[in-house]
Amino acid sequence: MSDIYQNLQRIKESLPDHTTLVAVSKTKPASDILEAYDSGQRIFGENKIQEMAEKWQMLPKDIEWHMIGHVQTNKVKYMAPFVHLIHAVDSLKLLKEINKQAKKNDRIINCLLQIKIAEEESKFGLSKEDTIEILADNELSALDHVKIVGLMGMASFTNDEKQINQEFENISLFFKELQPKYPQLKELSIGMSGDYKIAIDHNSTMVRIGSSIFGARNYS
Repeated sequence: MSDIYQNLQRIKESLPDHTTLVAVSKTKPASDILEAYDSGQRIFGENKIQEMAEKWQMLPKDIEWHMIGHVQTNKVKYMAPFVHLIHAVDSLKLLKEINKQAKKNDRIINCLLQIKIAEEESKFGLSKEDTIEILADNELSALDHVKIVGLMGMASFTNDEKQINQEFENISLFFKELQPKYPQLKELSIGMSGDYKIAIDHNSTMVRIGSSIFGARNYS
């Protein structure tokens, strides 16, 4: 049994039934993705649109591709024909562009609003106030080729579990607060290789795990 197969099985066994595993395959070759695919994994996450589009062309068409990285509006057109879920939507302007490109491809694209929960300056995301404003905006109801299906957040890059707990608690409570008014919000995408077990304690419905499946990344 390969390492990828064993890693996948171990992680899947640790996840509750309601939590979806997104295998983060960024920087990894198509051969690694195929190995995970042959082990039963069908949902993969990438953080660069062009890299994801290249892999989409060469890999099996029943793979569900998730865009998990920051999205530039001028690149949306490259993923609009196939992307299943965009995790990191952080403006109405971006939603309008996704809607425009989805319409051209006769599709409805699912999106998550990225909430800034980390204290780090480097993280993108919306404030709670901005999120409420977008959800209530009349312009949003006119965008019939996008569907906001939940929230996404990234905790601070720290070993301080108390801080990570607090950040996940904040987004989980906000998610619960929004749901009565916006029942279409079903997904809470929080948790990565280092903190997904904490995220599960805070009702994560989707974890984004890469290095714990595929091994350390080579960025050179």
